[in-house]
Amino acid sequence: MSVEHGGERKIEAFEIILILLFVYMGLSLVFPSLSVALSDQATIVNTLFYYLYKIILFVFPVVGFIMLGYYAHMIWLHYVRAKFISGIDFVLLEIIPPREVDRSPQAMELFFTNALYHWSDKGGSETYFQGAVWFWFSLEIVSIEGQVHFYIRTPTRIRSLIETQIYSQYPQAQVKEVDDYTLAVDEISEKSNWNLWGCEFGYSQPDIFPLRTYVDFGLDKNPKEELKVDPMVPMLELFGSMKKGEQMWLQIVIRPSKKKYKTAGTWFGTHLWVEEGKLQMRKLLAEFTRTHPPGPDGVSAKELRAPAFLDNVVKTASNKMLKVAFDTGIRACYVAKKDVFNSNNRKNLRLIFRQYAAPTQNELLRINSTQADAFSAGFISTWFSASEKDVRRLCHRMLEEYREREFYHPPLRHSIVLPWPLSPWIFPNYFHHHINVMGIEELATLWHFPGRMLRVPTLERIESKEASPPPNLPI
Repeated sequence: MSVEHGGERKIEAFEIILILLFVYMGLSLVFPSLSVALSDQATIVNTLFYYLYKIILFVFPVVGFIMLGYYAHMIWLHYVRAKFISGIDFVLLEIIPPREVDRSPQAMELFFTNALYHWSDKGGSETYFQGAVWFWFSLEIVSIEGQVHFYIRTPTRIRSLIETQIYSQYPQAQVKEVDDYTLAVDEISEKSNWNLWGCEFGYSQPDIFPLRTYVDFGLDKNPKEELKVDPMVPMLELFGSMKKGEQMWLQIVIRPSKKKYKTAGTWFGTHLWVEEGKLQMRKLLAEFTRTHPPGPDGVSAKELRAPAFLDNVVKTASNKMLKVAFDTGIRACYVAKKDVFNSNNRKNLRLIFRQYAAPTQNELLRINSTQADAFSAGFISTWFSASEKDVRRLCHRMLEEYREREFYHPPLRHSIVLPWPLSPWIFPNYFHHHINVMGIEELATLWHFPGRMLRVPTLERIESKEASPPPNLPI
């Protein structure tokens, strides 16, 4: 179970005792004679409650001190990290792909590994006093009135490395700094000229099980251009169909994976995604595994007879664990002027990852959409539907979170999880981000440069090739 997603809330035994105690104390206050009447017949019970009451008076200050220390630690970490992050300068780079892309998405795998995988151990001083965090990057595909662009948002310190690694894999590409396109949309409000619909995407199954990748589509074999089946083409065609006043944004925010999962049978033990993957694989194959009794040598043997449809599941999950992986958050938005806003594009946008779905493995599903929050969806929406004002608030929050490329270090309110109906009143229209662990093969499938078979005329490309001058050129 992931640390970020707890299980179902249950009433513990000590809570029942506390409830009974409070009920008894309440009755004693309301009906003083009740305590007197029962004193002769329930002396033992009263004595028990008396000592329990004394224990609670002793325990409450200790528990309160521990809780205050925990929240003070959490607030301090948030403060020093926010201060550290405020000192990071980011830059938005546009990558203009060459006209002819003959390399498979495996080239993008090498780029992700060499340019964006900045894994490092942070010491106690760096973590708790400097607030140091790992750098994160945003891979983006954007359509501005049908003009399709590829962007990477990165800390300025990593810019030169990104440029060299892009050129190493795509020598004819062009990298240039551009202004942030999201600044053209000031806000989402009643007085604004803009309207927005957005959502995030999350796995339907545990992180270890991958999506369909470019290998499943045969792109690793470098087929002829006319025989290629690139799963990115449907999405790019949709982005290229935007009309005047319409925009469509996609961001894939990544960092080296450090997502932690709770270790079963421990109070505070955690483990990383590879160990979680092994546990999920054992769980998947448990019902097909038989343990034979020990033989003459005292060694017991295990026999595995998994059905054929699990062969590919085991193979792809095992391959995912052989490569580096990134914590990944995915967010998409459809933005348009109010007079041209097309509701059909909301439906189109939430289906852009359908081609990557593998029923026996994993798929990306829409979550946290701006049309409803966690407390106005499903059964609850029957009685507490989101108002128009609430929806606008959700849309503006989505715009701000997209603009900040926010997933890994959100505002402090994301650390507070209260049950319904408390949360809507204290933090109205509120939902938490969902982070998945994606392998570089999956990321390269979702974000790479398409070949010549893509006929979207609004995708900017480098039309000419650059070449070195001949060596015998007279000076």
